[in-house]
Amino acid sequence: MLTFVQAAIALLITGLGVGFASGLLGVGGCFIMIPVQYFVYTGMGMDPATATMIAFGTNLLVVFPTALSGAYAHTKRGFVNWKAAVVLGITGAIGAMIGSTIAAMTPKYILRIIFGLAVIGGAIRMLTAKPPEETGKKPVENPLVWAAWGFPLGIVTGIIGIGGGVLMVPVMVVALSFGIHLAVGTSTALMVFTSLGGVFGYIYNGLKAGYLGVYPIGHLIGYINIESWLLLAATSVPMAQIGARTAHRLPARKLRYIFIAVMLYMGWKMIESGLGLKLPV
Repeated sequence: MLTFVQAAIALLITGLGVGFASGLLGVGGCFIMIPVQYFVYTGMGMDPATATMIAFGTNLLVVFPTALSGAYAHTKRGFVNWKAAVVLGITGAIGAMIGSTIAAMTPKYILRIIFGLAVIGGAIRMLTAKPPEETGKKPVENPLVWAAWGFPLGIVTGIIGIGGGVLMVPVMVVALSFGIHLAVGTSTALMVFTSLGGVFGYIYNGLKAGYLGVYPIGHLIGYINIESWLLLAATSVPMAQIGARTAHRLPARKLRYIFIAVMLYMGWKMIESGLGLKLPV
């Protein structure tokens, strides 16, 4: 059984990686936070199904301040399309509330498999498509097109408990012709909105399921663990600034390949978890 001190150290260290990944790649860090939280909660005696839901919900609440920090850093460098971020973010937030309700009624191993397949599919498409820098295409500036992508992607992010960046960045690069640096910066900004939509859904459905008060893993408000949120955010928020600065020092091609590699690994690990496999890598 894990002690609270061991769990706290694991979450603080995890927050460092989450913040850096968020600023560098425009993702919420779910591929780090969800597995770590899951193993912490089950290690402290919680059943796997509930641990999965709390990991998803708490992850989204951590994404909110981390995304704010990263978006500020990217905005200073002129790599956030705020009009696109607001439209994609608000429509995504509406979709995320719906998605979180669907998640509450879906077997959790299926959620992990769906998540993994969606991420790997996005990585393959991003790898095979020519980037806008090579095709000369201009970024799409139609708010209706942004909304048409934001709503369904928001539903998916709500279902699988992520901020949306890991799916939004490939869409912005491939479908909306955003350069990789602009896609990463805009993704960071739109996660401010999508994360909140998902959080409200996970709080509502968690309260509906009776999760409110003090538990062995900490204080719960619905499917949100307050202690985990504070520990993860304490290190992820400042690290997002460092990640964003690093992103703008990398050439577009290198940043794109790093993003694809992370997506492939993350997708495989979630499929592995959903299928109940335990492989060494």
